[in-house]
Amino acid sequence: MTTGGERTAYEGVTPADDEWLVIIDPQAIFASPETSPWGSPLWVQTVPRIVELARAFGPERTVVTRFVADAGLGGSWGPYYEDWPFALVPDDDPLYAVVPELRSAARHVVTEPTFGKWGAGLRAIVGDQPRLALAGVSTDCCVIATALPAADAGATVHVVESACAGSSPENHERAIAAMALFGPQITIV
Repeated sequence: MTTGGERTAYEGVTPADDEWLVIIDPQAIFASPETSPWGSPLWVQTVPRIVELARAFGPERTVVTRFVADAGLGGSWGPYYEDWPFALVPDDDPLYAVVPELRSAARHVVTEPTFGKWGAGLRAIVGDQPRLALAGVSTDCCVIATALPAADAGATVHVVESACAGSSPENHERAIAAMALFGPQITIV
C-alpha cells in the first residue's frame, strides 16, 4: 500500500487478518439505470470484482450495507424525497434487495436510511477504529459518504477503486480524486 493518494494494486486481493470488507449498497436500486434512475452504468463491470473481493475476505470478514429510504428523517431529506418519490417503498421491496451475486457474500448486514454507512450498526461489527476495504456503489455518494467519516473517526480506509461504481465514469473519478486527498487515512488501491 502507499500513502498520500497514490494508487496501487490491492495486493493480490489478500486482506490483512484484521481488515474488513464493506460492500456498500449492492442493491437492485443501484445496479442498473434500467432498474431505477439511481442505477450505475458501471455496476455490471464492477460486480465481478466485488464478488472476487468477497471470496478473498470470506463471509465472516465481510459486511454488506443496504440503503433504505425513510421519509421520516426530516430536514433536507424531505425535499430529497420530493425529487425521488420512487424510492419511498418498504424495506422489503425488490428495489432494495441485495443483488443475487452478493446475497451470500456476508454474514453481516447493516441497513441505514442515510448515504453514509459509518454509524453505530457498522461500528458494532467492525469496531471503532478498524481497517476497512470499501467497495460498492455509488463511489460519488454512499462510498465517499462512508469513507470520510470512518477515516475521520480513526479508521484506516482502503477504497478499492476497481470495485466501486459511480453514477458516471466522470463522477467516479471525481470521488476517487477527492478521497485520495485524505491519505494516509484513506488510500486508493
